[in-house]
Amino acid sequence: MKIGFIGLGAMGMGMARNILKKHGSLTVYTASEEKRQRLAAEGFTIARSYADLADCDAVFLSLPDDEVVERVTLGPDGLIRHLKESGAVVVDTSTVSPDCARMIASAFAERVGAYLDAPVSGLQARAENGTLTVMAGGDREAFDAVKPYLDMIGTTVLYMGASGCGQAAKMINNTAYDINMAGLAELLPLAVRLGLDPVQIGGILNSGTGRSYASEYFIPHILEGRFTESYPIEKAFKDLVHAEESEAAEGVSLPMTRAAADLFRRAMAQGFGPLDKGGLIRVKEEEMGVQFRAEGDGPQS
Repeated sequence: MKIGFIGLGAMGMGMARNILKKHGSLTVYTASEEKRQRLAAEGFTIARSYADLADCDAVFLSLPDDEVVERVTLGPDGLIRHLKESGAVVVDTSTVSPDCARMIASAFAERVGAYLDAPVSGLQARAENGTLTVMAGGDREAFDAVKPYLDMIGTTVLYMGASGCGQAAKMINNTAYDINMAGLAELLPLAVRLGLDPVQIGGILNSGTGRSYASEYFIPHILEGRFTESYPIEKAFKDLVHAEESEAAEGVSLPMTRAAADLFRRAMAQGFGPLDKGGLIRVKEEEMGVQFRAEGDGPQS
């Protein structure tokens, strides 16, 4: 199979390098001439337009949001106008809404081939190591056809069901993560207000029943005042928006999701949007008048 790739950011670059290494070839598109030269030197085949991907059997995407994914797939010069009609598959590892995924899948099924929503979970290091978790929704035959290539980027690759199910699974995972982070953001400053040592309570949380991936990753960073080493709040917020949309569409009540979304909104309103999720604590620190740091000042009145 000839494979293409669009979206060579922090996550996409790691995935693309793993496909190149394990498949032996990969055609990539980027609008940056400087990046084209670097990628060509690494052994990638360079596409200068989407038309150069027309003979690909599968094209992977790793893009920022619904708007960009829709433009790249369905826009005036989108992939749907270039890919061959004999079963080409678009494998979208981006995070978009389930409704967006279903809409694009329907358009591709009518005209070209198949669109799989196949978002990934894992930070940049896991993208580089090829150990991501992949959650795929869409046509089962298309999934089976591209699974060997999904196995090149992830160690857990799951078929979740019909179109939109991959994105729904990602939304559930990320919203649980965001709720966890919101809880840490308010409880860690409370610990300082109660007179507890930040380093000690951090150690208790990360060795006790309160332990989670969020606590293990972010507490050490927060203690050192490092808030720019992971996905920013303002971009991660889209997962909570998708969850709120699902809450309304399904007629259910998700109070913890709404509480987490409120903290994210407050963080962005207060200028903390560019910080990673650990930066949520800055909202509650300001509110409580303390800092959760290894050498903080302790409770402040």
